[in-house]
Amino acid sequence: MVGEKVILVRKATQKEIQAVVDLSIALFREDAGQRDPFMNLNWPRQEGKEYYTGMALGEDSVCLIAEVDGAVVGFLTGYTSKPDSLRPVQLAELESMFVEREFRGQQVGTRLATGFLAWCQEKGAQRVSVTAYASNVRAVEFYRRLGFEPRNVTLEMSLEDLDNVTSL
Repeated sequence: MVGEKVILVRKATQKEIQAVVDLSIALFREDAGQRDPFMNLNWPRQEGKEYYTGMALGEDSVCLIAEVDGAVVGFLTGYTSKPDSLRPVQLAELESMFVEREFRGQQVGTRLATGFLAWCQEKGAQRVSVTAYASNVRAVEFYRRLGFEPRNVTLEMSLEDLDNVTSL
């Protein structure tokens, strides 16, 4: 519930794809736009409709939406991958999630994430991962509250900085 309003989490249909694209535009602007100067912030406008349609309709992927009073206020996408010889477990990846600012802190994100985790169980996934920018402390804390723990650290540098490295 948001105040007295009901939060409905369900799989997106074709008619909600544009709302998902619009929320993705906001996600890119707010998250990557502040944290990754090399991210193509126009990607959702350029390829989002086709991509999110595929996520919604895919057998091994899902696109969930959160609705309040019939309006889409959040979305989550994720997928599963098959076990392979390198990592012989079925994995799931929570790929992206966004909740409109005015609905944050009201269980919308938690409802989306728990809906995704239930979908992962139905698909037979044994492990679930999510990636967040290290500087997005609020997201990292949110995922930790859900039970996610750090497993990898990705470090990145610009080769323009190579001259500043003193010992290679």
